[in-house]
This record gives sequence, C-alpha cells and structure tokens, in this order.
Amino acid sequence: MTQIAFDDTPLVIAGKAYRSRLLVGSGKYRDLEETRLATEASGAEIVTVAVRRSNIGQNPDEPNLLDALPPNKYTILPNTAGCYTAEDAVRTCRLARELLDGHDLVKLEVLGDEKTLFPDVRQTLKAAEILIKDGFKVMVYTTDDLIIARELEAMGCVAVMPLAAPIGSGLGIRNPYNIQFIIEELKVPVLVDAGVGTASDAAVAMELGCAGVLMNTAIAAARNPVLMASAMKKAIEAGREAFLAGRMPRRRYASASSPLEGAIA
Repeated sequence: MTQIAFDDTPLVIAGKAYRSRLLVGSGKYRDLEETRLATEASGAEIVTVAVRRSNIGQNPDEPNLLDALPPNKYTILPNTAGCYTAEDAVRTCRLARELLDGHDLVKLEVLGDEKTLFPDVRQTLKAAEILIKDGFKVMVYTTDDLIIARELEAMGCVAVMPLAAPIGSGLGIRNPYNIQFIIEELKVPVLVDAGVGTASDAAVAMELGCAGVLMNTAIAAARNPVLMASAMKKAIEAGREAFLAGRMPRRRYASASSPLEGAIA
C-alpha cells in the first residue's frame, strides 16, 4: 500500500511532543477493562482523569484506574471536573500532584452552571492564576470567547480548550467561527473540548486547524465504545491531513471537473 508523505509537526504540550492529537477521558465506561480497550483503540497518549470521581490511589481498597491506564504508558491528565469554585479546583489539583508523585500537568475546569456545564470564567481565571504561580502546567477548559482565550494564554496556560457545544451533548461543532478566531490568534495549542458526538465532528474540528480534540462521552456512550474509539482516531488523522492539504475554495456555482475547452461538439 502506497503511503502518502506529508509534512507535519507533533502536538507539543508543555514542552513534550505527542504523536496522537486525540485526547480521551476515562469516565462513563462500563468497567476498567472497557476503559483500557477503548483507550488503546483510540491511539491516545494523553488520558484525562476526574480526580474527584476516579480512584487513582486515594482509595486503596478500591480498583485503581491507573492499573488499567498505567502512567508509564500514558500521560495522565488530572482534571477538576465537578468543581464550581477556584478553591475546590486548586485543592483538587494539589491532591492529584500528591497522588501522582509531583505530576504538574493538569486540566482546569471550573463550572458555573449545572444544566449546561458552562465554565465560570471568573473562577477559571482565578484558579489558573493560583495554579500557574504554584508551578502547575495548566490546560484550561473555557468558553469560545477570544478575549478570554487571549488572557488565559497571557497568564501562562499551556493549552486553551474552548467548548464546541455543552459537555456530553454530542451536538457537534456549533461555533466554528469563534473557535477559528481563537486558533488564528493564539500561539499555544488550541484543542476542542466538549461537544463532539461522532467521527465527523472530530474531523471538522481538525479541519478548522485545532491542535487536537479531547473527548469522553462520544466514545464511552457509543453502542460500541471500542469501535467508536477507533473511528475517532481515524477521523482526527483525516481531519488533520485535510487541514494540511488545504480545502478547495467554496464557490456559488458549479465548476466542471473536466475542462470544457477542446471538448468534441
């Protein structure tokens, strides 16, 4: 089979390079075995873990998620899911650092609304400032507001992760222009976080120029999570290749695939 060569750079977050641009969550699976199999099928190298909802060592008598997703194989990305204040988010990150032997890469999310799970921007900014000063490398879940994204980058966040639709909604990329504005302006990686429902959504995010996509429910809630994880891996790769290839311009009218000049009358 002929391999098509194209120039690309790896995804670099906090100075570390990754081959995969798909980041996956570890929640909502039936059991740890399904978590392990779906994660392997996704090809992801970064796996986010909800510290408040998963056992990564704080409960020694319960199954440990890290047995299924060993830190020597994956970059574990502790997240602050379920936190509604900056104080809770900071406390959760410090707990994760203690449990993971000084691990400093975290995903910050501070929620402001239980129905939509939209981020509380003020609390997010407050928590990010504290965590960065405390030596954490912060990947931050935020709105699709360009001004806030700029501020988070200026503070020192290592990646900015705007939502594409509400968390777990599966609605797809509802705000492509806002996300594209952020991609064009920021120098740190911009990753879509939340809203992806199926493989085509992931491909669209990558075609916009996103550095990567983080997802959980789209895989875990599928009828066959392992197969969906494989589909998402391919979609991320296809979307990235399409972005690098450069799409044809949109036209209002038809343009013949074959030239008309010289056609036999």
